[in-house]
Amino acid sequence: MAAKKLSGAQRARKKFLRYFPKGFRDETYLEWEREYKCETHARWEEALNRAEFRRMLEKGEYAEVAARAIRAEQRSRHSMIFSFEKMALRDAVRSTSGAKLFATSLYEFLHGRGSDEERFTAWCDAVARLPRKQTRVLTWPLVTVWGFIAQPDRHIFLKPNVTKIAAEKYGFDFEYQSKPNWETYASLLEFATTVRRDLRDLRPRDMIDIQSFIWVQGSDEYPR
Repeated sequence: MAAKKLSGAQRARKKFLRYFPKGFRDETYLEWEREYKCETHARWEEALNRAEFRRMLEKGEYAEVAARAIRAEQRSRHSMIFSFEKMALRDAVRSTSGAKLFATSLYEFLHGRGSDEERFTAWCDAVARLPRKQTRVLTWPLVTVWGFIAQPDRHIFLKPNVTKIAAEKYGFDFEYQSKPNWETYASLLEFATTVRRDLRDLRPRDMIDIQSFIWVQGSDEYPR
């Protein structure tokens, strides 16, 4: 009798457990994928929790907000954004107007009113308006990394190439567009929901676990 062909989701699960036999509680998984992301979130909470963020905006400390946001990610032992993206962001927030636009728009994205679609779209529009010196600031990693760091219970980080490969292998129809937009981000959130449901017996805790699972499927770091 021929062996039953595995689905994309089953193959993805098998690959993840080959690297991390104990799933999301595996010691190697914690060391390689989860702990540094949790540490980055903890730094964010210390530097830019909602109350502190609001206090700084009320005092007009826009440049310091931008500096703290960049430091929270930069101090990670595995940076999530490329050096050219960091350079572009530093250039963008060097002016008072750039720092103010970044700080106020990021706060509204994370803590403002309106639907998820409205807040994400406004955030993308704001990033698109940031001053540009050479490299563009409007990239998927830059518009998604802060939500992921600040609120890993609800937001996820998008590395385009890895995520596209992972979605294709998984059998998920990921509606990707290169310019950051709500439709693509909503599709990514749907992908995350699908993965979480399929892996519910492994008890993923948050988007850190889901993003890490997706990373394992599409990254060259995990070739087999």
